Amino acid sequence: MKKVQSPYACHIFVCTNCHDDGEKSCSHGNSKKIREILKEEVRLRGWKGRVRVSETGCMGLCTAGPNVLIHPQNIWFSNVGEYDIEDILNHAKTIIGLSAR
Repeated sequence: MKKVQSPYACHIFVCTNCHDDGEKSCSHGNSKKIREILKEEVRLRGWKGRVRVSETGCMGLCTAGPNVLIHPQNIWFSNVGEYDIEDILNHAKTIIGLSAR
């Protein structure tokens, strides 16, 4: 095993988990679309290579989903909708000192 420092200043995880049993999960809140928009915005802002957007499985708070986590700053967003994307990106920008578009 090799232990290295993350190459990203900020990693945004978007839960895209879907429960097969019909219970509420992040995917019911359009989390895949939220992830796509976040990825595109990171690219458009020139943050690629510094900010990574990834999908993740269950983060344990399904009923509060969709859930988004900014890591390593440990900022958690719940009940996220497309209207929250700009706020999430502003948090990332402020925390890691990136400039706006």
